[in-house]
Amino acid sequence: MKLLLALFCLSGFLTTAQITPAVLTGQSVNPSNSLEKETQAALKEMQAAALKDGIKIEVASGYRSFNRQRQIWNGKYSKYEAQGLTPDAIFDKIVEYSTVPGTSRHHWGTDMDLIDGNAKYSGSVLVTDKFHGDGPFCKLKDWMDQHSTEYGFELVYTMNNNRTGFEYEPWHYSYAPVSKKYLEQYLNQIDFVKFLRSQNIMGMDDISDARLERYYKEHIQGINAALLLEKE
Repeated sequence: MKLLLALFCLSGFLTTAQITPAVLTGQSVNPSNSLEKETQAALKEMQAAALKDGIKIEVASGYRSFNRQRQIWNGKYSKYEAQGLTPDAIFDKIVEYSTVPGTSRHHWGTDMDLIDGNAKYSGSVLVTDKFHGDGPFCKLKDWMDQHSTEYGFELVYTMNNNRTGFEYEPWHYSYAPVSKKYLEQYLNQIDFVKFLRSQNIMGMDDISDARLERYYKEHIQGINAALLLEKE
């Protein structure tokens, strides 16, 4: 089954020419908010395997469009601006956990936040404590630690003091065979600062170039090394 899936994935990859700036920044048409098709196929296979062990893998958050990410960003920016924070300070506060619109890995449909639908829980689900100790998603986390790479999925924001960027997220996984290609194209195709300044994103005309460039280096590239393309 895994061999068949691998062959299917190889035949279904978008070519470099098809991975356009609109796709990379979440501005392409995706009315059903679907995951990228190879990612969806691999996820279904992994879900079936986990279910045999009593774990019901569910996607709490999958594909997210540029417009949706901009709504999230602008809402948080307005809140912190009302508190009197400077633009760079607002930026620092938001990017502890939220991405700048046009830079989210969720735009690619290769990344998702996972929970266990068979677990009993209440309140917010994407909370670190719920994946550790006696949290409701510990069984899911242990299963993913053992098996996720068998299906091509890697944790993105690992618990690693040497890693830069976003805080540890035990729920955020990426389908590496596809997302590595998307990241490569993002780094090659997107004029990062110019793009952000042209998209009606709150604060982008006031946040310094230096702060944006640090985000580009530390956050976009500050991920699990298994999701970076190997240098030749």
